[in-house]
Amino acid sequence: ILDDLHVPWVESPLHDKDVNPDGEKKKSHWHVMLLFDSKKSYVQIKEITSLINSPNPQKVANSRSMIRYFVHMDNPEKYQYDKSLIIPHGGAEIDRYLSATTTERYDLISEMMDFIDEENVVEMEQMLRYARKERFSDWFPLLCDNSAYIIGQYIKSKRHSQKEKI
Repeated sequence: ILDDLHVPWVESPLHDKDVNPDGEKKKSHWHVMLLFDSKKSYVQIKEITSLINSPNPQKVANSRSMIRYFVHMDNPEKYQYDKSLIIPHGGAEIDRYLSATTTERYDLISEMMDFIDEENVVEMEQMLRYARKERFSDWFPLLCDNSAYIIGQYIKSKRHSQKEKI
């Protein structure tokens, strides 16, 4: 129904593991976020949500926060749904919303450095191959987008310091 409107929208994973504060399991549900290029009135949005038997629509204050909420990224006390189960429709682009925060990026770089030390990685090619196959959703995008330089320098420095010890 929503796809037929040709409006960008995003579908959360099925929330079937959520629980209330008292421990009672919540009814399974999806979250949906519609994306518009211009302001829409409540009445306009209600017309759309009525088509899918949705509860009353709510304005989203921040798209990034909502997309991250779809998988509880910033709510570690809640069930963590898989990011790959978020489905963009109608040309919606969500990768920028799911990218690591600055703090998360530093934590992931630290993890990579520990991995390099533990596995004795001496070439960037080894690191990229591993990240692509085993850590595609977190390490690989960082290495492709903005952290390859520091990780490459770390590997190079490690390799040079090993040669000096010989």
